[in-house]
Amino acid sequence: MAVTRKLFELCGTETERVFSPFCWRTRMALAHKDIKAETIPWRFSEKDAIAPHQSDKVPVFIDGDTSVADSWAIANYLEDTYPDRPSLFGGEGGRAMGRMLNWWGDTVVLGGIFPMIAVDIHAHLRPADQAYFRKTREARLGKTLEEAAANRDEAVEAFRQSLNPLRLTLKTQPYVGGASPNYADYIAFGPFQWARATSPFKLLKEDDPIHAWREKLLDAFGGMARNSPGYAV
Repeated sequence: MAVTRKLFELCGTETERVFSPFCWRTRMALAHKDIKAETIPWRFSEKDAIAPHQSDKVPVFIDGDTSVADSWAIANYLEDTYPDRPSLFGGEGGRAMGRMLNWWGDTVVLGGIFPMIAVDIHAHLRPADQAYFRKTREARLGKTLEEAAANRDEAVEAFRQSLNPLRLTLKTQPYVGGASPNYADYIAFGPFQWARATSPFKLLKEDDPIHAWREKLLDAFGGMARNSPGYAV
């Protein structure tokens, strides 16, 4: 009997515009492992739908009778459960380095992008979700969504500088993972795809090695990420 696999993914008013950076990490990981899963669109106000899986946020991956929440936990589950499929980490050393990069991706890449695009994310949400998003995210930012974005033309320069470790790496090798992408690349790519899905604001200059790397990942797996709704940034 075929195993039923499902992935709860964050969306807004459009079910096909999935945009969570964490969900995109998982999407890329599943494609890397060549594992198909049905997308279950999920919104902030639908916490009851994932509560049975001991989570209040997505992604949540259902693999038969097993449910796994959190993108890093899902990546480890896929690596350990499907060792016959292409490796996400390339060994235990790669997994250990991936753990560090996961924190770097959350704090530097995702954390740097969020204030600049939060107001644009809000515009893609249904009214009930907008109220939740504004309340929780403005508490996190300590200012309104509009105030957070007001200086983004200046703030983006500091954000670009913060990416120098990634930029310097990509000047010496095609991917963070080396000759081909692995989960380290998907960690960093997730936030850029999140921004592309929700905001017309341009985070990267076209002559930036990170821009060229992002373009390659947009085309990976048959253009899966590029074919998902997004802005031309």
